[in-house]
Amino acid sequence: MLNKFHHFEEALEKREKNGTLRILKQNQEGIDFYSNDYLGLARNQEFQDLLLKIVYENPKLLSGSTGSRLISGNSSIVVEAEEFIAKEHQYESALLFPSGYNTNLALFSTLPTRHDTIIVDEQIHRSVHDACKMSNAKKLKFKHNDVEDLKKILKKQNGLCYVAIESLYSMDGDIAPIQEIVKITEKYKAGLIVDEAHAFGVFGYGLVDKFQFQNNVLATVITYGKALGTHGAAILTSDLIRSYLINFASPFIYTTSAHDFLWMSIFKGYEFSNTNKKLLIDLEKNIKIFRIQNLKSPSSENSPIQAIIIPDNHRLRSLKETLLDNGYLTYAVFSPTVKEGTERLRICLHSFNTEEEIIGLTKIIKEFI
Repeated sequence: MLNKFHHFEEALEKREKNGTLRILKQNQEGIDFYSNDYLGLARNQEFQDLLLKIVYENPKLLSGSTGSRLISGNSSIVVEAEEFIAKEHQYESALLFPSGYNTNLALFSTLPTRHDTIIVDEQIHRSVHDACKMSNAKKLKFKHNDVEDLKKILKKQNGLCYVAIESLYSMDGDIAPIQEIVKITEKYKAGLIVDEAHAFGVFGYGLVDKFQFQNNVLATVITYGKALGTHGAAILTSDLIRSYLINFASPFIYTTSAHDFLWMSIFKGYEFSNTNKKLLIDLEKNIKIFRIQNLKSPSSENSPIQAIIIPDNHRLRSLKETLLDNGYLTYAVFSPTVKEGTERLRICLHSFNTEEEIIGLTKIIKEFI
């Protein structure tokens, strides 16, 4: 019977030959320039001690939720957390999910119907593409951060349109022209959905909050597995959209709720980061140190994600391995994950990196390229 699935083996062999085979590895020892722990909360001892104290006082937080939010998993803690998050972000409502991927599946598989159109930035996260397949809506792409291209596409559409962007993109580390996009989507009466996964915590509460676009955006996605150092995600939206998702979003209805410790850690993460502003100051300082090393990058100058284009999978792998041999943990993004010729070293900067580490990293990169 296994012979019927030989194409699986062939696909894996092809990736191995091309040097793009993915395998799971345990976390390695080294200097972290690859995780999304931008503010260092996932390793922050004071934050860990705070959470540990809460668990000691209420060990039931670690127990399973026992069911979906619609059955037995809707605790007072998750309700309080959602109310707090909505108020902090100045939205009517918030709806929590166990992960950002699950959140995007819920949004884009539920709101658009087969009669609607979803227009996505060509560099939008894979979770959005997967969700679009589930929605049966027509999906179109506009050129990355190209406002004029988005306008051209919107002009040609009839019926209801949704536009999906990220505020800070994880591959190029560049920022969306959100002010211009808001104007265009309002002009053409399209529903704008903004994924703030990488912007939250780095740019305060994100760019929607910075520019006070809460009433101009249909929904905002905030994730907590990056700058907040925990897990889960929230949809920030109106009471109407929240109620609609609770009633019709399969990824919400048919999944067991996370345990209360997750919701509590998000709650406390907000409080901790808001009272420890030095973490953000240190991150901003380290981004500036990296940028003055004058490495060519498509990334925004104030982004914690800095991409270095190495347009060849083999050269890119060689650089990554050289860095690893010197104790630097980085992430290489090979084609076909990105377009051929745009392969890159994806460097993540953190509040805890030192100037010496940053200069050591960039010195090796300069010698290589």
